[in-house]
Amino acid sequence: MTIAEAQKTVDEWINSIGVRYYNELTNTAILMEEVGELARIMARTYGEQSFKDGEKHDLADEMADVMFVLICLANQTGVNLTEALQKNLEKKTKRDKERHQNNEKLKS
Repeated sequence: MTIAEAQKTVDEWINSIGVRYYNELTNTAILMEEVGELARIMARTYGEQSFKDGEKHDLADEMADVMFVLICLANQTGVNLTEALQKNLEKKTKRDKERHQNNEKLKS
């Protein structure tokens, strides 16, 4: 699925099953909640925290939750995520190419 297809699929789902989009502020708060859930799993899986007994830890599902809400926000605000990501990568390439290649910390 392309990013454009994902934006269309989420929009169709919202308008058929989800009834309507939550407002942008509500979706921003939901996005922060979902990022927090992802961070919890990352801290317990790759960091020094441990899981509580019976605690859910589906990393892929939490990443998908973050993507879903981010796509909702993009749809609501008229952002074409394909174009935005392409422009963002161009910016990073111009800004960071030499910096990262010359970073001794990244050399193994």
